[in-house]
Formats: sequence, structure tokens, C-alpha cells
Amino acid sequence: MAAAGKAVSPPYPHPGVAGESSLSRVSFLGARLPPEVDAMAKSVRELGKETFRKLLKVTVSALEGRDCRESVKMIAESTNLSDEQLAVLISGMYTLLREALRLPASSLKEDVFKEDLKELRIPEEFIVDFATVAFGNRRPILEATIQSQANKLPRIEEFKWRVDVAISTSSLARALQPSILMQMKLSDGTAHRFEVPLAKFQELRYNVALILKDMNDLEKRSILKIQD
Repeated sequence: MAAAGKAVSPPYPHPGVAGESSLSRVSFLGARLPPEVDAMAKSVRELGKETFRKLLKVTVSALEGRDCRESVKMIAESTNLSDEQLAVLISGMYTLLREALRLPASSLKEDVFKEDLKELRIPEEFIVDFATVAFGNRRPILEATIQSQANKLPRIEEFKWRVDVAISTSSLARALQPSILMQMKLSDGTAHRFEVPLAKFQELRYNVALILKDMNDLEKRSILKIQD
């Protein structure tokens, strides 16, 4: 539900809890705050408690995979919030809770969750409601739904590649330039074949290496370490 094309927010510090320093812990939302969560946190401060809880209820329904269009329409009719404001609030709340539910409860503690929301200057009474959803009785249902939604995407079952070099071509710039042909067979039975120019392949290699480095750095953070 995140809005596309928005600028990525800069890294934001966290003082940590229970004696942790900002260098030893990163927010459960990641090193960079999702822009939709940032926008939601700024808007939610202006809401009344009743309106917030209605929006939270809609967000939970969306996380459970339900059609919420009628509920959103009713909220729009009963408040002075515009469609754009509703979209900002619901998408931000959805992303915040989804990211919390993706982490095992043994890794993301409730006090850490609340501390991260305090850093976003979300009102205390709203933080309590967010925590009730993220760590309450409905958590197993929400986790199962998120997992099932993730499993709907087809998986790569077979991957083949080869390197080709064009000896003769109408474009002199491409002569003797290697390119990579790739073919993927997916779990849904479809196959995709495409050509990757050398420059794009180098870009892919760089980004994969960068992701692996970020994953390695995150695994060293105390928030991702399973605690008894």
C-alpha cells in the first residue's frame, strides 16, 4: 500500500532501551524510515482517539485480507478527512504493523516496539493501541495471513544463463560487447527469457552484494537476536 515515487527518508537515530546505545540497535522499520510511515506519523497526531481507532480497525481488516472499501467510505463520511489523508494514514499504519508482524515475537520485544514509535512522536495512547494489535491475541491470525499473502508469488524453479558476444551488428557500439541471456522457469509454469546488457549485469551484481552486506549488518543488530 506504499505510495510509489516518494523520496526515501534519511536514516533516523534511536536511543535504544534498557541500556542499549543507538549504535547497537536499529528500528524494526529498518535503517531508513518508510516514507508512508513517516507521513502517517506526522498526520496521526491531529486525530481524535475515536477516529484513530476506526482507522486502526480498518487497517487490521486489511491485514487480514478483507475488503475495507465500505468501511473507509463510512469513515470519510463521518469525518472531515479527505481521501488523500485517509490513504496516507491507512497505508502508513498498514506498513508499520506489517513490518512488526513480519518479525518473530521473540526478536521484536513490545518495549522496543513502543520505544520506536515514541521516536516517531506518535501519541502515547495510540502507541498502546498499536502494541495491542502487534502483540495481542490476533497476532497469530495476522501473521498467518501475511505469510499466506507472501506465498502467492511464484517462485523460481529453474534458472539458466549464458554469455553471448555479438561479432557483427548494425550498431558499432555493440560490436564485440558481451551480453547475458537469462531464462527463468517459475512455479506457476511460466517461463521468462531476457537479455541483460553487461552494464546492467554489473549493476545487478553491485546491488546484490549491497543487499547481502545490509543483511549481514542487520543480523548483527541486537533487535534481530533471539532472546530468552
